[in-house]
Amino acid sequence: MRKRSQSHSEPSHSSLRGEISGVSRIDKDPPKSNDNVVSPKRSTYLILALFVLVINGSWAVHHYQFESLPEPLTAKQAGKRGFSEEEAMKHVKALVELGPHPVGSDALDVALQYVLAAAENIKKMAHWEVDVDVDFFHASSGANRMIGGLFKGKTLVYSDLKHIVLRISPKYASDAVENAILVSSHIDTVFSTEGAGDCSSCVAVMLELARGISHWAHGFKNSIIFLFNTGEEEGLDGAHSFITQHPWSSTIHMAIDLEAMGIGGKSSIFQAGPDPWAIENFAMVAKYPSGQIIAQDLFSSGAIKSATDFQVYKEVAGLSGLDFAYVDNSAVYHTKNDKLKLLKSGSLQHLGENMLAFLLRVAAKSKAKEADEKSGYDNAIYFDILGKYMIIYHQRFANMLYNSVIMQSLMIWVTSVLIGGYTAAISLALSFLSILLMWICSLTFSVLVAFILSFVSSWPMPFVSSPWLVLGLLGAPALLGALTGQHLGYLALKTYLSHIFAQKKANLSPVIRSDWAKLDAERWLYKAGLLQWLVLLIVGNYYHVGSSYLALVWLVSPAFAYGLLEATLSPARLPKPLKTITLLMGLSTPFLISAGMFIRLAGTVIGTVVRLERNPGSAPEWIGNVIIGVYVAAIICLTSVYLLSYVHISGAKTSIVLGSCILFGLSLAAVLSGIAPPFTEDTSRAVNVVHVVNTTGRHGEKQATSSYVSLFSLTPGKLTKEAEQIGEGFVCGREGVLDFVTFTVKYSCWTHDNVETGWNKFDIPTLHVASDVKEDERVTKVIIDTKISTRWTLAINTEEIEDFRLKEDSGELIPLDDKSSADGWHIIQFAGGKNAPTKFKLTLFWVKNYTQPARRKDGEGFLRSFLIGLRDVANAMLTEQVDSMTVKLPQLGFQIYKSTTRYKIDLLSSSFQDYIDCHIYKGIF
Repeated sequence: MRKRSQSHSEPSHSSLRGEISGVSRIDKDPPKSNDNVVSPKRSTYLILALFVLVINGSWAVHHYQFESLPEPLTAKQAGKRGFSEEEAMKHVKALVELGPHPVGSDALDVALQYVLAAAENIKKMAHWEVDVDVDFFHASSGANRMIGGLFKGKTLVYSDLKHIVLRISPKYASDAVENAILVSSHIDTVFSTEGAGDCSSCVAVMLELARGISHWAHGFKNSIIFLFNTGEEEGLDGAHSFITQHPWSSTIHMAIDLEAMGIGGKSSIFQAGPDPWAIENFAMVAKYPSGQIIAQDLFSSGAIKSATDFQVYKEVAGLSGLDFAYVDNSAVYHTKNDKLKLLKSGSLQHLGENMLAFLLRVAAKSKAKEADEKSGYDNAIYFDILGKYMIIYHQRFANMLYNSVIMQSLMIWVTSVLIGGYTAAISLALSFLSILLMWICSLTFSVLVAFILSFVSSWPMPFVSSPWLVLGLLGAPALLGALTGQHLGYLALKTYLSHIFAQKKANLSPVIRSDWAKLDAERWLYKAGLLQWLVLLIVGNYYHVGSSYLALVWLVSPAFAYGLLEATLSPARLPKPLKTITLLMGLSTPFLISAGMFIRLAGTVIGTVVRLERNPGSAPEWIGNVIIGVYVAAIICLTSVYLLSYVHISGAKTSIVLGSCILFGLSLAAVLSGIAPPFTEDTSRAVNVVHVVNTTGRHGEKQATSSYVSLFSLTPGKLTKEAEQIGEGFVCGREGVLDFVTFTVKYSCWTHDNVETGWNKFDIPTLHVASDVKEDERVTKVIIDTKISTRWTLAINTEEIEDFRLKEDSGELIPLDDKSSADGWHIIQFAGGKNAPTKFKLTLFWVKNYTQPARRKDGEGFLRSFLIGLRDVANAMLTEQVDSMTVKLPQLGFQIYKSTTRYKIDLLSSSFQDYIDCHIYKGIF
């Protein structure tokens, strides 16, 4: 009797070991025919279908998650207790019809009276068992000295601010007024916009919420305070004045802030905590929950240069809560295009219904318990799925979960190397090399195109008004780079594995060895994606990054699908291509959770780089394109690593390359031909038109005055087209650097034609040195008279001035104490209403043993030789010259700030002889 072959009855452990090590176990005897060999060829049409599915599926997820808005309700549909967008829109229209209403303007006074009348009407129509208190609060002078974010090295001083405060509480629950929930937003706007999004929409939502809640509050255990503040655009002054001066502020135990960094769409939570109680209750009842902790990570990291009133409530008042924001159309933020027609239908209904359900829940609960003093707050990780469900878990649970996944993953990889030996170790190294090559090539292709695009297109960033162009202009090169880099890694893996098979399986035909090497290389590339996300999870977990959940999802789901469908405990078998169902199962959950968010974040990044240059002309024109190119390449490398691993044994490589080139060519043609212009009527470039009056001269001497008009922009790009369109003899260049105290203009256009009128020399502020005593300690007293202006900024050089005090007639505004600085300067930013003081006394205490000032540079390397610098902004001042120039820019957006005066004072010491050098700049800014 012939002995039975043992090749198909070996222990399953051998098969598992072969699967883990990445090289499938092969029988000693080769197959007798090629019929037993699985072809390493995958259908081209299948790969192309997968790409179409991924692209369209991602867009569908984004549309459903962020663009699908609820139907607006009429007053009849909502009823007395519901929220009606139709009624809220009436408030928005009334406020935007006033035009821009910044602090100190007549329009803001009218806006305050409108909100006050609406509040009084709510009080009149409230439920008979509900008390409604309306307070027209007049805040006195104060100083805000937060140290985080944008406010490092600054003192924000305010005076004569007015707010509307509305408190709703149950009539027969006396303790409710001592336990309040704050809902806050701001009425004021910047000078350049009517503020339909920022933040008339927020004010309208609050008024409609207050109307509805006034019919619910008789069952509450907490009161609800609605704060309609002013001064937010000047440095969060309104929130600070309320928290530090209003008697009701001491009763608040939770704060909700409504903001806008764009206009319309879904209002999402982008800051929560530190106590997770609020976000947990919101998730339980919100009808359309929307919030992503990745936005909180970006905001807290400083990547987004902005701040909201929520920072005051957290840092100054020590409150927890939620911060909501509209972020659609972020390119129009703080420009004239923040207008009513861009406010999408359903935007107010979305926020209103979510807020109403949330407030009804938390107001009916007892006051949230204080956090344990020893353990502190356990921060929440939160994200929504398709705008229908919100997932929340605590940081402690996240640490345990992430650590568990990391340890198990490392054990699997270590076991793989130990069992597979030298071959597995080299294969692992080559798969990691494929990841590096993918990133390098993708970033190189995308960044190179982004850099060149800045010079060949009509504008450095040609996709601002058409963000979809990014898919072709930068996404296509990034995908080609990722495919190229991974394919290089694939070739290296295939070559190495072929060499291994040639040594160990010399009796097999070269064709079979090559086919097996291709199939094993494909599997290593797929597992390289797992390795990539494992590294990100380890780093994110180490630094407690909230958005590390993304790495968890993109690691666990594909790994589970691979382990379920690809790994096997069966006897040894021939290598096979990865199953299509493995990819679909592995990627469905990650794309469902993150695809929409990645697309939305891309739009936010594009809108943000429009305001990239805080110091116009300081950054290269191509930097905005490069930032977007890096983001696009990163997203493609992170999300397409698994899909691309399926491409290399298919015939789809040529089709993908050709399709990407065609998409890039069509997008570029749309840009170069002007079919897709960089800016449109609704998405415009912000151009500042500044009428500057320059007064120079030493203290006690007659001063010489000159004037000119300057153009500059925070958006990268030349201004020659605007200058040609205006005419008036403008010259553009970098010859004259303007220092406006808080920023510098290093590229601008200017003209001296017809600029000697439109301003009054008696309106120019004055700085008078009352005394300069040099004894044991040098002390200088300066009298500041800002004349008609109640908005100004003062910079003090902290390398020479150790401390200072600022007073006005009613008392001390800034006392002597330790003060922070940024780049060697401390900034005083003052904003006030019409009755704010205009005369101040500044006392400077010099650094001990002071000898002579050095030439000082700011953070941008600009040389500053002055001791203190004053920029004065006169209210409601518009010269005829600027007015006539702005009407010549019908196709372009522009921001018109009112009157700015820059006033420098030098106190230099040389042989005990001091002099004062004054430079005064005044104009439309």
